[in-house]
Amino acid sequence: MNTDVSRAQTVRLPDELPPGKPFIEGIRRAPNRGYFLTKNETITALKNALRYIPPNLHETLAPEFLEELKTMGRIYGYRYRPEGRIHGKPVDQYKGILEGRGLQVMIDNNLDFETALYPYELVTYGETGQVFQNWMQYNLVKQYLETINEEQTLVMSSGHPLGLFPSHRNAPRVISTNGLIVGQWDDPDEFKRLAAMGVSNYGQMTAGGWMYIGPQGIVHGTYITLLNAGRRYLGIPDDKDLNGVIFLTSGLGGMSGAQAKAVEIAGGIGIIAEVDESRIETRHKQGWVGKVSDDLNEIARWTDEHRRMKKAVSIAYHGNVVDLLEYFDENRISVELVSDQTSCHAVYEGGYTPAGISFNEGRRLLREDVPVFRKLVDESLRRHYHVLKRLTEQGSYFWDYGNSFMASVFDAGEVSIARNGKDTSEGFIWPSYVEDIMGPICFDRGFGPFRWVCLSGSEEDLRKTDKAAMENIDPAMSATHRDNYHWIATAEENRLVVGTKARILYADEEGRIKIALRFNEMVRNGDIGPVMLGRDHHDVSGTDSPFRETANIYDGSRITADMSVQCFGGNISRGMTLVVLSNGGGVGIGRASNGGNGILLDGSERMDTIVSSGLSWDVMGGVARRSWARNVPAIETAAAWNLKHAGSGHVTLPFISKEGLVESLVEEDT
Repeated sequence: MNTDVSRAQTVRLPDELPPGKPFIEGIRRAPNRGYFLTKNETITALKNALRYIPPNLHETLAPEFLEELKTMGRIYGYRYRPEGRIHGKPVDQYKGILEGRGLQVMIDNNLDFETALYPYELVTYGETGQVFQNWMQYNLVKQYLETINEEQTLVMSSGHPLGLFPSHRNAPRVISTNGLIVGQWDDPDEFKRLAAMGVSNYGQMTAGGWMYIGPQGIVHGTYITLLNAGRRYLGIPDDKDLNGVIFLTSGLGGMSGAQAKAVEIAGGIGIIAEVDESRIETRHKQGWVGKVSDDLNEIARWTDEHRRMKKAVSIAYHGNVVDLLEYFDENRISVELVSDQTSCHAVYEGGYTPAGISFNEGRRLLREDVPVFRKLVDESLRRHYHVLKRLTEQGSYFWDYGNSFMASVFDAGEVSIARNGKDTSEGFIWPSYVEDIMGPICFDRGFGPFRWVCLSGSEEDLRKTDKAAMENIDPAMSATHRDNYHWIATAEENRLVVGTKARILYADEEGRIKIALRFNEMVRNGDIGPVMLGRDHHDVSGTDSPFRETANIYDGSRITADMSVQCFGGNISRGMTLVVLSNGGGVGIGRASNGGNGILLDGSERMDTIVSSGLSWDVMGGVARRSWARNVPAIETAAAWNLKHAGSGHVTLPFISKEGLVESLVEEDT
């Protein structure tokens, strides 16, 4: 049998051994994910990693890879990481066609020391969200993107470049999937085994989707959530902000780090607990959090001062959120709004540090005594739940931030958190933020986290795109339009950029198309350089997730995954530059199917067509599903779309039965 592929393989790693490189001090490192593979699985994992390596290096690297597997729980191939800082450079500094160069910018931005959570382990955010499984994949993908032509498509499978395949000019340049598992085996334990063997990747959302733009990527949605929580729960008028309102929460990581900036922009007082001091230091240095303390008495004084002065502030508490909540409860300090953004989708993998131990002690237990760590996590979750119960009974409003917190509390043994007191089929006692806020206000109406990256790296290009976007928003149309107009009008002064020159803006179908066409015209006219459009997967159509994005679907279908898969397929057929489908997202393996995309604006008329068709489908496919679920705002949006697109498109609309008709019939029958 001839297994020598050297002559048939031109995209490959070099025969020379790369030098070992020191880790730069002060850069966060991922925890040991645990070594638990059997002897045969370990053999498989090593053979899988060596597939990337020329045979003359196998004897040298096999022991090194085994050591990585035993000490880190994964094989990362650190030796193959480029030396120094990786960051999204101006697009002209990369090799290849424009689409290939633009995608390289996005990849490198995801791995920047300034943006990534654990850059050496290719984790961008969310504790476990990886761009690739290892550095060998990174190097091969870069080679493919440098050599791809306009009639080829690179197919990605959980970070692995399956290969370049002939396609056509209007096909995607990259089609990617992450962590997809056949149903019977689609659970966290099985995924952990697959990841350790190097055959599956947790792409989170925009990590494996190559579309992360730093904490800015979620700050607009957090700002909208906070404003509308105040309006819904506290009766704050649409034209007022959160002046004097206290918001308690946790997390200053890659996504949760948006909370501090968002609460300041919304005019409130935010106290955000974070156990990892390095994450606090990062956000404070970036200007994303205003004050820092590990003294709860000092924090209480600051809170009182700012409440009396009616002045916005964000405060990082270096400590556990359970201790923060219990302090406010025990001292009877009035708190209006409460949430949580610990990484509970990875609750036993370091995403949640139990109360009573330090962050470093938690990391030690993860390495040395996982059963004890799990026991402490469960105890802390139950304690966390009970203090929230006390606070809400005193008048605080709590919502789940779609991070699997309430599901984790249920799994820890607190069945009373379930709405029906026995299982999660009817949801939980507190709403998800999508149920009460983002679903009816944004997603049902087609509003979602549209974003763009100025690939030139030019601050002036970003300023011009901000202005163009603002000119395409009419603040008089609704409170949501007004909020979005204010957001983009003040974006530059709020210093939101971390990493590449990027912007996030919630927009509906019509707004996204108008803005994108205007940007493409500006590229065509030479006013700005090329632009990469994208969005968070946390959007109208891209994600099926019963604990988050589809939490406000009440027709029994919220656990189905048709919408996200249809969105993925529809975006491929419409020729988007990059199309992605992943398992898990922010809630964990088996709990979500999520997809995203990227569209590179090169100024061509071809891109005008792709923008008009692609962005319309990318939004309205989800509005159609939400409308069919009998969500009134979605019915209104879909009906208006039908009238506007008569002859070119049509959404199936539901007939609604008279109130009480079915209920009385079933009641009589039973």
